[in-house]
Amino acid sequence: MTTTDSNQTRQRIFDAAQSIIARKGFSAVGLNEVLNAAGVPKGSFYHYFASKDAFGTALLEHYFEAYLADMDRIFQDPATSAHDALMGYWQLWISNQTSQVECGKCLAVKLGAEVADLSEPMRLALQRGTAQIIERLEAAISRGVEEGTVTIVATPAQLALRLYALWLGASVLTKITRTHHAFEEALQQTQHLLGNQ
Repeated sequence: MTTTDSNQTRQRIFDAAQSIIARKGFSAVGLNEVLNAAGVPKGSFYHYFASKDAFGTALLEHYFEAYLADMDRIFQDPATSAHDALMGYWQLWISNQTSQVECGKCLAVKLGAEVADLSEPMRLALQRGTAQIIERLEAAISRGVEEGTVTIVATPAQLALRLYALWLGASVLTKITRTHHAFEEALQQTQHLLGNQ
């Protein structure tokens, strides 16, 4: 098997797993279900991953890599102010979290509470990924302050953490209540914290 074939197979496994795990969680999903959905022979799983735990860690790393690349595209658009880019990011967050398409759902939201106590490697992957998200938010907020499109009272680092925590909490409440009220409140709070334009 060539490296290209191997990478394509891993990608198929990741794609299938993200959709299933976004719906069911990590613990409830068996490897056979993922492999069947990906069209990969059952016996070949351990060619790609040493264990289910290693697979979960690799899945999270892959997820965050794509997520961060999307954030970079949003925040590095020279035609968009930092304020508008930040608000666009949160609107996209709402759209992804309320979509009927499971593969768009945030794995940090879905797996954060579930696997953090079960798997130290997966917890660390979540920690690294979320720290990078917060760093990008901080950079976007800093750019907004420099531009004059964002007005804040906290430091960019404090506000980035505050906003990310706000939106994670809103995502969990949205799952519990099956309404968009928490997102509406989070959006209002975000506009206020960034300096409503």
